[in-house]
Amino acid sequence: MDVRGRTVVITGASRGLGAGVAHAMHAAGMRVAVCARTTPALPEGERVLARQLDVADAEAVARLAEAAGERFGAIDLWINNAGVLGPIAPLRSVSAEAFDEHVRINLHGVFHGTRAFVHHVRQREGEGVLLNISSGAARRPYHGWSAYCASKAAVDRLTECVALEERAAGLRAHAVAPGVIDTDMQAMIRASTAENFAEVERFRARKREGRFATAEHVAQGLLALAFDPKARADEVIVTLPEPPASTPGSAR
Repeated sequence: MDVRGRTVVITGASRGLGAGVAHAMHAAGMRVAVCARTTPALPEGERVLARQLDVADAEAVARLAEAAGERFGAIDLWINNAGVLGPIAPLRSVSAEAFDEHVRINLHGVFHGTRAFVHHVRQREGEGVLLNISSGAARRPYHGWSAYCASKAAVDRLTECVALEERAAGLRAHAVAPGVIDTDMQAMIRASTAENFAEVERFRARKREGRFATAEHVAQGLLALAFDPKARADEVIVTLPEPPASTPGSAR
């Protein structure tokens, strides 16, 4: 695929999957707008717009969309990637404050990014693609992940709704489970106790065996879903294919 000159917005692009996808898409020749609560992985440049912001701040996200549109023109692809995993614990041990903070980032942040992009697409001609990063945890329960499973399930349904509402306006939307990448989030999982996360040993075994996708592999899957007609999915909820062979994970 030749994606040179296309524009993508990526939230949560300071480390982990977001940073890896930002690097890969910039290397492919795209114009990239990135944001994170800390310093984004890509510095401001000719093809980069970088902003430090909290996706739970609706006005800040709207300003990001406006700035990207003014700088680069039409935004072709918007990736709501910003998210957290914790708290990892049985629901009985999760404080209301911790749950609220989790939902503020994982669900409200996706809502703000989705709404900003919907307004952008409606103000110009042509198709826009929205990819909300979800998880297999949206589709099955995990002991100790009540907040994460709930927020990702909500992301799936939110995406299905906006796909119905905005199809005629030129928006194509997917909730995407990217697979398992060896990021700081995975390190947090492996550091959990079995009391807080019953399946921790399975994730530790995955680390020992090196069974991870790379951020580069995920980036190529997202680009194919967005821009390759042969890879387009009819379903709104999508799981990216695993790499053809096990590869060491990306820690960016």
